[in-house]
Amino acid sequence: MTPSERNKQENIAEKKNFKSELIFKDKNFKVMLIGIGVIALGFLLMVGGGSDDPNKFNEAIFSWRRIRLAPTLVLIGFGIEIYAILLNPDKKKSTKTEK
Repeated sequence: MTPSERNKQENIAEKKNFKSELIFKDKNFKVMLIGIGVIALGFLLMVGGGSDDPNKFNEAIFSWRRIRLAPTLVLIGFGIEIYAILLNPDKKKSTKTEK
């Protein structure tokens, strides 16, 4: 057996032993889904407020829900997404008894 054939067999064996792992765990995905839900809720609260007649102005577009609540929910949702990305579910909790 030549050295190049041996290297090829070793590479094949290494690939078989290699386990692909996801970067994120189940907890990360759950928090991400919550964040996506909050963002979607924020966008749903922004919907509406238009006028059926283009010649009339509807004041409902400036409601508290569309101007304050919905954008705040979208920003909170993005904050949750950032937290989900930075969350390390494998981090062990430290207790006061450990020294």
